[in-house]
Amino acid sequence: MIKLLLFTLLGITLAAPVHPNTAKIYVWRNENGVLVFSDSPRAGAEEVKTKPGNIIQSSTSVETEVLDITPQKSIEEYEIAINIPKNNATIRDNTGSIYISGGITPRFKLGLEVQLVLDGKPHKKPQKHSMFSLRNINRGEHKIKMLLIDETGKVIASSTSVTFYMHRASTN
Repeated sequence: MIKLLLFTLLGITLAAPVHPNTAKIYVWRNENGVLVFSDSPRAGAEEVKTKPGNIIQSSTSVETEVLDITPQKSIEEYEIAINIPKNNATIRDNTGSIYISGGITPRFKLGLEVQLVLDGKPHKKPQKHSMFSLRNINRGEHKIKMLLIDETGKVIASSTSVTFYMHRASTN
């Protein structure tokens, strides 16, 4: 079984194309009579003669000096939009509650925060998601906007302003 395996390896080795400039191959039998192949000569080893392989020469040369292989920092351009409420929507809620939802593309990554701007003023602190629940909003017209802020506090995206109308029954 071992001899069959060794002869198969010898056949594959001899059949495989070898570049003429590659190292030479030597063969000998070890103390157990098993054929050994190596790229370093030894006493009693014979050089294995191989046929030259196919060599393909390149028709054009590539100037590697003009290739820019320095890593490039990818700049992601984010977009943020308010999905709920729709522009000019009327919210009917006697408690003055409103749910606001936004969307960010590409995918929201760690370190980014969203600031809600209500009627031109930041509403509470920035948070790590784009869903807001507001309570006790006064009757009338209101404008909201979302700002996407990076780790350094820089605004990297801004939604378009959305107007909504809060309709609350009179408490009189």
